[in-house]
Amino acid sequence: MSGTEPHITTKLNHILGTLASQRSYSPWASPMGQSKASRTVAFCAVFLIAALYVVGVVSHGVLRHLVQTAPMWPTVILGLRDSRWSKWTAIPCFCCWLLLMSLIWFFLLGWAHVISGTFSPVEVAMTFVVGVSSILGLVTGLRTRSRTRAAGAAVVCFLTLVVQVLAFKVSFLPGIAHD
Repeated sequence: MSGTEPHITTKLNHILGTLASQRSYSPWASPMGQSKASRTVAFCAVFLIAALYVVGVVSHGVLRHLVQTAPMWPTVILGLRDSRWSKWTAIPCFCCWLLLMSLIWFFLLGWAHVISGTFSPVEVAMTFVVGVSSILGLVTGLRTRSRTRAAGAAVVCFLTLVVQVLAFKVSFLPGIAHD
């Protein structure tokens, strides 16, 4: 046995040294190898936010679009920090924005009149940026394993959805809608 003990001890020391050299555990950290997916989700959120800010400038509704995009910022921050929670803040927001962009496209094509209005060429172009960002963010998020508990993920997802819907409602208040 004395021949195997140093070998086992060496292996254990190597494993413990490797674990100690890696970043410490954090409930906000994602599993190793998820950084590319988290950053992709974060950058999709950044493109979505930027496109909506462009719409805000063009339509003279900057404040409205600041309010509407506020729920996306946690996705950007968590995604850039490699958090396993970024996908759960992203999914409800991307779903809401993809739904809204789809309704705008259906209106522009004459297929449905749930949303109405006049859209400038810049605004129409930005609907494509928002739509593609939402689709890419959703696909990336749904394909990524987050290693979070289902109950926690469901709560974060639901609360983010509630915040996004409330942001939409608040953005149509008279003081915000007409800045």
